[in-house]
Amino acid sequence: QVQLVESGGGLVQAGGSLRLSCAASGRTFSRRAMGWARQPPGKEREFVAHINGNGDSTWYADSVKGRFAISRDNGQNMVYLRMNSLKPEDTAVYFCAAAQQAAITSASYDSWGQGTQVTVSA
Repeated sequence: QVQLVESGGGLVQAGGSLRLSCAASGRTFSRRAMGWARQPPGKEREFVAHINGNGDSTWYADSVKGRFAISRDNGQNMVYLRMNSLKPEDTAVYFCAAAQQAAITSASYDSWGQGTQVTVSA
């Protein structure tokens, strides 16, 4: 497992941008797929993006495709989620997670951060 700490959340107006960061500890970071999931108020957690270990393969949920970009810096043990053109429906707690292989089901991820709140005002 790796330990994960998210940062970068906050309050932003619709149309604005934020960049979330996730700092990871552990020597196996570069071998782990990383994902970003979100949980809107009163709703189920859903994955919005994931990236493989060396960063050359990514996936996005349809709801964020073209607006969000996931990236990683294995030298710094960091993963990022750049969020542009934010909408009120993007309001959620955002979590980063680590897995042996990239996936979009929570059960596939064995390490989770504590989450960071993103609120998008209309």
